[in-house]
Amino acid sequence: MSAKDALHIATEKDLDLVLIAPQANPPVCKIMDYGKYRFEQQKREKEAKKNQKVIEVKETRLSLKIDTHDFETKVNQTVKFLKAGHKVKVSIRFRGREMAHPENGLVTMEKFAEACSEYCTVEKAAKLEGRQMLMFLAPLKTK
Repeated sequence: MSAKDALHIATEKDLDLVLIAPQANPPVCKIMDYGKYRFEQQKREKEAKKNQKVIEVKETRLSLKIDTHDFETKVNQTVKFLKAGHKVKVSIRFRGREMAHPENGLVTMEKFAEACSEYCTVEKAAKLEGRQMLMFLAPLKTK
């Protein structure tokens, strides 16, 4: 039917004429209560948002010359983050002459990944980016 007739019918029924497919030939319209439709759509989106699980990325900073007790404390903190279901970004910042020996940082990162290995998988291996070495850990999938 023509757009004029459809609009007349919609106004008689106190509803809205909504354009569904404007690119079709002829264009497709629908007679509906648009306010009610928008309300129900927002309600569905809100419900879907409730059911989503937000994964945060926590960060653990190490130093190149970290001592054993400090290392264990950082491992325990990281394990706590992983048990909570968060991803962890492990970083080492190289200062001054430490840049001359990035392989020491790699050894520290591998040792750290091994210490946390029963709670996580290495999502992104240790990689030097400028003056920082970064590694990403993801919690193990629980069934």
